[in-house]
Amino acid sequence: MKLAGLLLAAGGATRFGSPKVLATYRGEPLVRRAVQLLVPRCPAGVRVVVGAAAAGVRGALASEAASGGVALVDNPDWARGLSTSLVKGVAALPPGADAVLILLCDQPAITGDDLDGLIAAWQVEPALIAAAGFSDRLGPPVIIPREFWPQLAALRGDQGARSLLEWHAEHTTVVMPHAALDVDTPEDLARLEAAPAQ
Repeated sequence: MKLAGLLLAAGGATRFGSPKVLATYRGEPLVRRAVQLLVPRCPAGVRVVVGAAAAGVRGALASEAASGGVALVDNPDWARGLSTSLVKGVAALPPGADAVLILLCDQPAITGDDLDGLIAAWQVEPALIAAAGFSDRLGPPVIIPREFWPQLAALRGDQGARSLLEWHAEHTTVVMPHAALDVDTPEDLARLEAAPAQ
């Protein structure tokens, strides 16, 4: 079973006040940190959807893109909502992939062990969506098998992958407290930076 990676890095980050995906955490931009988690776990390749800060993301990921396996996907419609990035990203996924691991840049506490646990759970039931469970809800990181990709491509507005979890009651949940630690403001990032390393 070949897994592809999809990183959503196109948003405007209005609450953050500057390109959030380029903010530094533990010495590197959030977008690069996320890509480095995905690359070794996604042998089918990684796609990064860029938009508001496209030029900066291209610079931050220049070495990863040059080495192959990571391709940047432009989303000129990023201001129309999260779904536009999912639609662009799904359309660019490698044809040989059996499923896609979707990750966001603003969950910097996510670890490689977290993703390994999610992948292991998906491999047990590869026909089901596997999602992180945190704070009494479900969300990304999430692994979505290919048969559900047309539903991702049909999303509109600010709908995200979480919509599929609402539509499909049968799925695999992996408890992942780190997924609850998302970054909306510079203060959020500073608090995470000050916390002990995981």
